[in-house]
Amino acid sequence: MRRLGFLLLAVLTGIIAGFGALFFRALIAFVHNLSFLGRLSLTYDANQHTSVSPWGAAVILVPVLGSVIVTFLVTKFAPEAKGHGVPEVMDAIYYGKGVIRPVVAVFKALSSALCIGTGGSVGREGPIAQIGSAFGSTISQIFPMTPKQRITLIAAGAGAGIAATFNTPIGGLLFAVELLLHEVSVTTLVPVALATVTATYIGRLFFGVHPAFVIPALQQPYFLPLDPWLLIPYAVLGVSMGFASMLYIRSLYFFEDFFNKYGGSNLYLRHAGGMLGVGLLMYCILLTTGHYYVDGVGYGAIQDVLTGQLTAVHLLVLLFFLKLLATCITLGSGGSGGIFSPALFLGATSGGAFGVLLQHLLPGISISPAAFAVAGMAGMVGGATGAALTAIVMIFEMTLDYSVIVPITLTVVLSYGMRTLLLQESIYTLKLVRRGHYMPAALQVNLLQIRSARDVMQTIVASLISSDSPHLLKNLAARNPSMRWFLVVDNGQVVGVISRDYALSASEEELQAQQSVLGLMRRDFIFAYEDDKLADIVARMHRPHTAVGVVLSREGRAASADAVAGIITWEHIAEVLEESVDLFTEYRGKI
Repeated sequence: MRRLGFLLLAVLTGIIAGFGALFFRALIAFVHNLSFLGRLSLTYDANQHTSVSPWGAAVILVPVLGSVIVTFLVTKFAPEAKGHGVPEVMDAIYYGKGVIRPVVAVFKALSSALCIGTGGSVGREGPIAQIGSAFGSTISQIFPMTPKQRITLIAAGAGAGIAATFNTPIGGLLFAVELLLHEVSVTTLVPVALATVTATYIGRLFFGVHPAFVIPALQQPYFLPLDPWLLIPYAVLGVSMGFASMLYIRSLYFFEDFFNKYGGSNLYLRHAGGMLGVGLLMYCILLTTGHYYVDGVGYGAIQDVLTGQLTAVHLLVLLFFLKLLATCITLGSGGSGGIFSPALFLGATSGGAFGVLLQHLLPGISISPAAFAVAGMAGMVGGATGAALTAIVMIFEMTLDYSVIVPITLTVVLSYGMRTLLLQESIYTLKLVRRGHYMPAALQVNLLQIRSARDVMQTIVASLISSDSPHLLKNLAARNPSMRWFLVVDNGQVVGVISRDYALSASEEELQAQQSVLGLMRRDFIFAYEDDKLADIVARMHRPHTAVGVVLSREGRAASADAVAGIITWEHIAEVLEESVDLFTEYRGKI
């Protein structure tokens, strides 16, 4: 597809993703109000605690009811909708040729809205990323385009969905770059940026321009260059968040394995049993604290920590482990929802507890628990997801507090580094590695894109006249072991190629059956020029039975034997790839 048309499709993807985020949040509000409060309403502020349900103790069964419907939708219509969404998008990009079934968008929205709305301890970013990417994939299946454009559109849809639902245009862009895009260039960044900006604009029309969280304690700059000692506590917090991220990842897949092994073969009973546990947990917390706390996205608890309403260290630590348990049970038993919002909850409670503890230990020093809570949120997200830049920028966009950007960056970097030391795979990639699908660890330079034909071609070329005998070919092959291929020339034009291996292995009967080398040559070759990039040559050679590339100088006549400058074979391509592997392979010796 031409560039202008593709950019227009990127804008269309942003529009669809923006309205998709609006529909998804409205659906969550509808389900939540109906199931918890028994009223029909689309008004729902996730930053406020859910009112006490009129159902009383029967509210325990609300997550169970939701689990039955979620299991039905997932098993009958879209198995891809199960779980936290982003790994399925990554799998489609790298192992599914960028094809996502259109029905995934519909049933992911329904199942995740039901799971979140009825109290499942999951987030909405994974579902909206999968919904947006499904939109992008669907558009790419309607309009003819290259695989690169299809993957770019999928990443644009996912990033746009994230941007619209969290009001984070740059964060949505970085989310696509760090987790989904297979390359970063103008041709990929511009469409994704257009989609995220478009979706954010639509989101702001309906959700407002205010940040996701308001932090009154940080209205004045907190971290000052004159207070460099504050970096030490943030460094400690960063290392701690690395351990917490590892715990989060390990716990999630432990419970998934637990339910697969001991939950029985009936998927309905398995998920219902898990959500019964979540319902009991939620109700017990209500009786002891006055709020459900661990239900849904948990933004009410996060807002309490950031505004200083929740400062008891023992309660913060308790909520950390209870939210971790509720999230692992919800997803492990078969729920549908994201892991981003629970990570924010875990980071806010643990970071807030750390800040409050510092206040008690260092009473003479101005410590802001809200600042440590913000850093903890970023550290947990960056450590668990492996998207460090996304975590830093998204938390900034969600709080609009620039005063702690330096300590946040330090916290995220140390959290990510510690988690990778303890566990190489992120919460997204581990799910795919467990099914044998490995993801790239980094965006790397492709040497095929920068090396040209003249850099690798074999410059010494041997040729035969079309009338030469097969025996002359065999003698020439025996005398020239360095020549892997021979050109066949007719009337000054290259008309075919013959491999040295074939010339030496051909039987006497085969040679005698042919009057000249014309009967032995192969015509599956291509012409290229010295300044052609290897990636372009590979693309042209990547056809059935294309064996070799004949490289011509720009000054010569096309296909003329006099213009031949060299030969490129698959062995030459392999040598460049081997060099690329050497450049980007880390030593992993025994410790």
